[in-house]
Amino acid sequence: MTSLTGRSQFAASILAVGALLYAAPAAAQATRTWVSGVGDDANPCSRTAPCKTFAGAISKTATGGEINCLDPAGYGVLTVTKSITVDCTGTFGSVLNSGGGNGLTINDSATATPGTIKVVLRGLSVNGAGTTPGLNGIRFVSGASLTVENITISNQASPNGSGILFSPAAAAKLFVNNVTIVDTGNGATGSGIELAPAVGGLVRAHIHNARLFNNSNNGIRLNTTNGAVVATIEGTEISGGGQGVVVLAPANGGNAMVVDTAITNNTGTGVLAAGTAGRVRVGNTTITGNGTGVSAVTSAIINTYGNNRLNGNGTDGTFTAPAIPQQ
Repeated sequence: MTSLTGRSQFAASILAVGALLYAAPAAAQATRTWVSGVGDDANPCSRTAPCKTFAGAISKTATGGEINCLDPAGYGVLTVTKSITVDCTGTFGSVLNSGGGNGLTINDSATATPGTIKVVLRGLSVNGAGTTPGLNGIRFVSGASLTVENITISNQASPNGSGILFSPAAAAKLFVNNVTIVDTGNGATGSGIELAPAVGGLVRAHIHNARLFNNSNNGIRLNTTNGAVVATIEGTEISGGGQGVVVLAPANGGNAMVVDTAITNNTGTGVLAAGTAGRVRVGNTTITGNGTGVSAVTSAIINTYGNNRLNGNGTDGTFTAPAIPQQ
């Protein structure tokens, strides 16, 4: 007859073997994670044990989750491949991307469902300052939408560098609010905001309350060489650069609405539309102090609602007739 002691030892042995065979599940990703200048990327990125960089935190943040900043610090460049919010509102969260690279990259093209992620970037500073300046402050390659709010971008001046380069290969949306972009481009290329879809791409953009100062080439450019762009530019200031608003539309549709905006003191043209598929509608906007006020070339169209202030430029230019009646 088996003793109670023997049976207990047998049960303990079974439990021990089971424990060896059992593989513990990977730690669950958190909906909210935290970064700190004194954090460590080996940490779980919790409020009390924060990570040090955005790159360290994103792998521990669930899809659709949020990364927040605990204190003022530089948190490194980041590539985003899933839906997420990065929000440093209330403190100074900085990205330094000197060396010719991108600050923040959104690209889900290598995922199982490309063109689907939704990304929000809020309360950040992106600076490309250095011996070799940064390339693009924010570069969008693939995803469904990007919201950029309360952000400052500066010193993106490597060849073709832009503050925001939005260049999807499919339909995607860009929402910009309360953003300052300064000192981008290298004189011949680059823009404060460049909307340039890849082949087959379609961009729908709303730019509100943006300030684009001292960008050496373009303030905002719609480049529809490969895809179509529809953009609304509202309550925005574009000053001290090369061109103001440019619609380059040689083949695909480039359609811009510019309202309640000031385009001033640019060395080139305030509003330029070039290409048979380019059209700009302008309302309640001041265009002054530029080399040329407005210019439509190669059958492009620049319409006015009749309530703009176009004067004081080297050459004012003229809107395409007739004026659009205000409803």
